[in-house]
Amino acid sequence: MAYNKIHINPISPEPPRASVLVIYTGGTLGMVYETKGKQLVPFNFEQVIEKVPEIRRLDFEITFLTLNPIDSSNMNPDIWVELAKIIDDQYNLYDSFVILHGTDTMAYTASALSYLLEDLNKPVILTGAQLPIGVARSDARENFITALELAASVREDGTPVLSEVCVYFNSRLLRGNRSKKQESSDFNAFHSENYPHLANAGVRIDWNFPFIKAYNPDAKLKIREQLDTNVAFLKLFPGINKQVVQSILGISGLKGVVMETYGAGNAPTDEWFLEAIRETIERGIIIFNVSQCDGGRVAQGQYQTSKYLKQVGVVSGSDITAEAAITKMMYIFGKETDHAKCVEMLGMPVCGEMSV
Repeated sequence: MAYNKIHINPISPEPPRASVLVIYTGGTLGMVYETKGKQLVPFNFEQVIEKVPEIRRLDFEITFLTLNPIDSSNMNPDIWVELAKIIDDQYNLYDSFVILHGTDTMAYTASALSYLLEDLNKPVILTGAQLPIGVARSDARENFITALELAASVREDGTPVLSEVCVYFNSRLLRGNRSKKQESSDFNAFHSENYPHLANAGVRIDWNFPFIKAYNPDAKLKIREQLDTNVAFLKLFPGINKQVVQSILGISGLKGVVMETYGAGNAPTDEWFLEAIRETIERGIIIFNVSQCDGGRVAQGQYQTSKYLKQVGVVSGSDITAEAAITKMMYIFGKETDHAKCVEMLGMPVCGEMSV
């Protein structure tokens, strides 16, 4: 597929020290108000220096590639695969990648890409904004400029500092598949309760090197192009009834369920509920136990209310986020057909998305 590209070399004719491909998918960051009225529309990236004059001070090349802009609420697995293909196609042409994305589903996209981009050894950073770039108080400029600088960062030996999928927002760089949107009205929109920040961008950029994925010079990017969406969420709540549980667990073609439980992985001990879980697993459907709490982890068997889940074969999600769990299921079911292998992969880290 052909995409419109806009190329900028801020320090031309000097040779740039790096090259970054910016992929715009849509979202608040790239929006401006029309001159007449107050309707928000995507701005033309040919005018990016007018909107973000700080780009003139950067010492690396930037190329903009624009997809058909969508609201992130309309994000879907087909677009995740399209993004993976673009990165694969452009991989040898650029040193790093920045994806401009709406905030609502950014954690889902970051998680999905972390799985799809196997053996990634270049930075892929997602960022966005809470206010449009055309608004005076917008956070878009800082998020965008810093994401670019982080993407272009190298170590003393010339290798990239980052070689994984990340989310950058409001001075924090997070591992993509550990991130979660926590605020809809504050600039501090994303957090990572179960994994330390990879960097904090204040007056200077403070890297948290022990927690950054190590660069592997021998890694060769491989992408996966299949995601299986025969998955579902089952979020427990006091008063959940048999009909609700059975309607979800009985979905035709269902292969896996991310069950959001209480606290450290606890669930009701009503006989009908436990029987429904057992019967579902016996039908070959995998149930992945993920805590509703942002922090902490599932510890099946620690309490009586989770002991039975472990006994019947519910897979512990440890400290994985719900976003990383559901996309991990899509990825694994799209890659593996062997049931036992799928269970094994779900319970173990694939790319730093969970601890064991």
